[in-house]
Amino acid sequence: MEAARSIRDAVAAVTSLRQSAGGDHRLQEALVQVKRLQSSRFAGTYADLLQGGVYAPAAAFFLEELYGDKDYARRDEQFARIAGAIETLFPAHVSDTAASLARLHAMTEDLDLQMARLWLRSAPQEPPARRYVAAWRELGRRQERVDQLDSVIRLGEELARLTRAPGLRTMLRMMRGPASAAGLGALQHFLEAGFDTFAGMARQRGAVEHFLATVRQREEALFTLLFEQDLAESESALARILGQAP
Repeated sequence: MEAARSIRDAVAAVTSLRQSAGGDHRLQEALVQVKRLQSSRFAGTYADLLQGGVYAPAAAFFLEELYGDKDYARRDEQFARIAGAIETLFPAHVSDTAASLARLHAMTEDLDLQMARLWLRSAPQEPPARRYVAAWRELGRRQERVDQLDSVIRLGEELARLTRAPGLRTMLRMMRGPASAAGLGALQHFLEAGFDTFAGMARQRGAVEHFLATVRQREEALFTLLFEQDLAESESALARILGQAP
C-alpha cells in the first residue's frame, strides 16, 4: 500500500497548506496571480513547441496538468477519499504514477504558497515580472526547485513507460466506468490523457527523450536566469517571455 500512503501524505500536506492560508483573501488572490504568471511563463518558454508538431500535445499536456493555473482541489479530494482504491483498481505501475503526481503536486503547492506570501511584500503597481523575480530570489530554496523539476521529468518518464505496457490502453478504457463510480474521474482523465500524449510521441524514435531533455534544459536555464543573473536582466528577460516587455 505504498502508493496509497504516499498519496494520503501528499494530499494531507496540500490540505495543511490550504488551511494555513485560512480566509486570507489577499493571499489567495496573490496565489492565483503567481500561478497565472507561471502558466504564462511556461506558455512563453515553450511557444515554439505549442504551435504544432510532434511535441505540441506533450507541451500542452504539461501546461494543462502540471504547469497550469487551474484549481486541482477536485483531483486532490478524489485522491484523499479513495487513495486505497487506487491500488485495488489500477495496476502497480499505474498507481505508482498517481503517487508521483500527488507528491509533485504537494511540492508545487508549497513553493507556490510561499511565493504568494512574498509576492504580497511588493507594491501592487510594480510590474509582474519584477514582483515575481523578487519573490523567487527571496524564497530561494534552489535545491527544492531542482527536485521539483526532477519530479516533473520522472513523471514524464513514467508516463512514457506506461505506453509500453501491453494492453494498458485497453485496460484504461475499460476502467472508465469503475473509476467514475469510485470517484476517480479526474485521475482517470489524467492517466488517459498522459498515456495518449506520450504514446503519440513514442511513435517517433527518440521523441520522448528529446522532449523531456528540452524541458530540463529550458527549466534549468530559467533557474540560472532567476537565481544568478543581474536583477534587472532577470526582470527584463522574464518580461519578454511573458510578452510584457516595453
